[in-house]
Amino acid sequence: MKKKFYLTTPVYYVNDVPHLGHAYTTIAADALARYKRLKGYEVLFLTGTDEHGDKINRAAKEKGISPIELADQVVSHFQNLWKKLSISNDDFIRTTESRHTQVVSKVFQRLYEQEDIYRGTYKGWYCVPCESFWLEPQLRDGHLCPECGRKTEKVEEKSYFFRLSQYQKPLLDHLEHHPDFVLPPSRKNEVVKFVKRGLKDISITRLKLAWGVPCPIEKEHTIYVWVDALINYISALGYGVNKDRFSTFWPADVHLVGKDILRFHAIIWPALLMALGIELPQTVFAHGWWKIKGEKMSKSKKNVIDPQEIVKQHGSDQLRYFLLREVPFGEDGNFSTPLFIKRVNSDLANDLGNLLNRTIPLVVRHCGGKAPSPADEDKTLEEKIKKILPSLDEAINILSFSEALSCIWEIVKSANLYIDRCAPWKLANQANKQKRLNTVLYNLLETLRVLALLLFPFIPVSAQKIWTQLGMEEDLGSQTLDKAGVWGGLSPGTTVKKGPPLFPRIEQ
Repeated sequence: MKKKFYLTTPVYYVNDVPHLGHAYTTIAADALARYKRLKGYEVLFLTGTDEHGDKINRAAKEKGISPIELADQVVSHFQNLWKKLSISNDDFIRTTESRHTQVVSKVFQRLYEQEDIYRGTYKGWYCVPCESFWLEPQLRDGHLCPECGRKTEKVEEKSYFFRLSQYQKPLLDHLEHHPDFVLPPSRKNEVVKFVKRGLKDISITRLKLAWGVPCPIEKEHTIYVWVDALINYISALGYGVNKDRFSTFWPADVHLVGKDILRFHAIIWPALLMALGIELPQTVFAHGWWKIKGEKMSKSKKNVIDPQEIVKQHGSDQLRYFLLREVPFGEDGNFSTPLFIKRVNSDLANDLGNLLNRTIPLVVRHCGGKAPSPADEDKTLEEKIKKILPSLDEAINILSFSEALSCIWEIVKSANLYIDRCAPWKLANQANKQKRLNTVLYNLLETLRVLALLLFPFIPVSAQKIWTQLGMEEDLGSQTLDKAGVWGGLSPGTTVKKGPPLFPRIEQ
C-alpha cells in the first residue's frame, strides 16, 4: 500500500488577483507534492480560494455585481495562473461550495453544544482589509491596524466567542513536545512567545453580514471568515461525511503558509482541532516574503510583481526555479529583474542547457543519434549521483528547496566538468577511442535522464523536454525514483532527438 501525503496551501482570498506571494507558496507546494510522488507516495495536494467576508461584499458592491460574481471572476484568474505555472494540485476547494459550508456549520454547532462556543458581546476594533479584530491597546496610533497600517472600525455588537483561552496550556504542551509542528524554528519561537503572553477568547461571528456562512444558532450572525477559511483543510477531505477519505489523509503532513498568517494556523486552527478531538497536522511551515528593495509588495506602493507577466516573457520554469533557488525557504528575499536574469542565465542557460546542448549533438554526430553501449567501468557520474541523493532527500523533507536544487546542481556541474575532462570531440577523432567515446556519451545521457527525474518537481516543463530529447517514451510524471532513478535506465540503442536550446539566454 502506498504511503499517503497530504499537503495544503492556504485558501487564497479573492479580493485581489493572484500576485507573486500566491505563486511562491503554490510553486513550493507543487515542488514538494511532485517530489513525494516521485518517492512513491499517494499525494493529495489541496489549494483553493477563500471567498467570504465583508471585504468581498464591499468590493462587489463597488463594482455593481454580486459577491459570488466577483469571486467567480477572481477564481478563474487563480486557476489560469496555476495552469501556466504547471501546478499539479489534486483538489481545488472554494469556501462557497456546499461541501465546505455544510462542514463549517456542523463544526460550529458541535462546538456550541459542547460549550467551546458561547454568546457574548464584542467591543473592539475591526480591520476590513485584514478581516481581523483588535483590542485598542494593540492598535497603532490613530486606531490603525497593527498588521496593514490601515484605518480600523470600532465595533460593539452581540457575538459568539470561541474559548481560545482554555487551549493555551494544551497548545504550549504540543509545541514543546512536537518540535516540528511549527517551522522554521524562528517562527515557532514567535508562536510560543505569543501564546505565553496569554490567549483571550475570540469573537467568531459578525452581525448583519450577508456574505458568509450563516451561524446555525442564530441566522442573523455570520461565521468569522478566518474560522470559515481554516476549516477547508478538513472539509475538502469530507470531514463528517466521507470517513474513508478523511481517515486516509488526515492529519495533514504540511500546511504551507506565508508568515503573515502563521498565528491563525499555529494558534486558532490547532485550538479548533483540539476542541473537535481531531489530531493536529504534522507541520505548519511559514515561509518569508518576496520584497522589492527591502519593502513588502503592496498595491498602494505600486511595487507588486505580476507572475503572469514573468511567465509570458520568460517562461514558467524560469520563475519557478528562481523563486525556489535564490533564497532559503523561510527567509525573506528581494526580487529584482537583474537578479532573476543572472540566475536564469547562469544556472539554467549556461549550466543545464549547455550540458544538454553539448551532449545530444555529439550523440547524433558520432553515434548515429542512438544511445551507445558503455564499454568500460567508468562510474564517475554514477557515484556522484548516488552520493547526492540522500542529501537531496533530506533537504526536501525539511523544505529546504534552495539546498535541494544546490544538490542537483552539483550533479549538473560534475557532468559539465566530466565532458570537459573527457573531451568526447577529441575522442571522436581517434580511431582506437570509439569504446571510450561510447562510455562517455552514455554516461552523459544517463546523467541527463536522472537529472530530468530530479528536476521534474522544480521545472517540470523543461524536465519533460529533456526526457523527450533522450527518447524516453514512458510518462515522466508517473515515474518513481526507486525504479527509474536506478543507474542504467536508458537502454542502449534508444534514439535521441536534438531540440532547440532549452533555456535561451535572456538579454538585459
